[in-house]
Amino acid sequence: MGFNHRIKQVGFTLVEMVTVILILGILVVGVSSFIIFGTRIFVESSSIDQVLGQSRFAMERMTRDIRNSVPNSVRLRTDAAGSFQCIEMLPIEASSSYLTLPIYPNAAASTGTVVDNNISIASGLFAIVYPLANESISGVNDVYQASRNKRFSVQSASSASDRITLNFGSLVQFAEQSPIQRIYFAAEPVSYCFELVAGTTNVNLNRYSNYGYIVSQPVPTGMGSSVLMAENITNNLLLEPAIKVTEQNLMTNSIVHLEPRFSVNGETFKYQHQVQVTNAP
Repeated sequence: MGFNHRIKQVGFTLVEMVTVILILGILVVGVSSFIIFGTRIFVESSSIDQVLGQSRFAMERMTRDIRNSVPNSVRLRTDAAGSFQCIEMLPIEASSSYLTLPIYPNAAASTGTVVDNNISIASGLFAIVYPLANESISGVNDVYQASRNKRFSVQSASSASDRITLNFGSLVQFAEQSPIQRIYFAAEPVSYCFELVAGTTNVNLNRYSNYGYIVSQPVPTGMGSSVLMAENITNNLLLEPAIKVTEQNLMTNSIVHLEPRFSVNGETFKYQHQVQVTNAP
């Protein structure tokens, strides 16, 4: 008795395999393109957000220092070759009204009193009374030249009976009375400099501090080390200045115009921000 065995073979034909490979290839290309596109959008968006955040921080910090600066302490310097543009100011640490001070024509003295309006006056701060802009007089400013007798260092301060007694450590005599008896206390000037990066057309914004009082506004190389505040700035500092200053007059205080242009991933955006120095001498 014989048996017929039928063997059933299961598998794919070559045509079916090629078809599946082609379909999978198309799917992989489509999915990978989608992933690459999404990744590129994420990277570009992150870069733009980083520059936007950086630029906002820099503008807010500059605005705060400029608006809170000693009257007539803001001054601007632009390099003739367009390699830098610096704005300098003297941020206020505290302010009050004075009660008694050795001010001409009164005799020189080593002490004075101011109203205690919950301010803290640390040793080493400078007391400043009635600072004026005198750039046309010897090319200097009251705030930055000690010989103008508008600024003296405070050695110590003590509070009692709603007033603070200032000790200058030696005989001093302020040059002029403030019409509203205002006195400001400040440490040292700071500068914000837009500087052209060597070998490129890009500009960085740097902040300088702790370099002391210099009669003529210093250049970046004369102010020591700096802190990088922002980069990716594309202003041509001669043709498109990042900073402009409208000088004070009888009606208004100084107005600083901040106009840096930032560029990232082929896109540019420009700030047009005005800051007024609100304090009066």
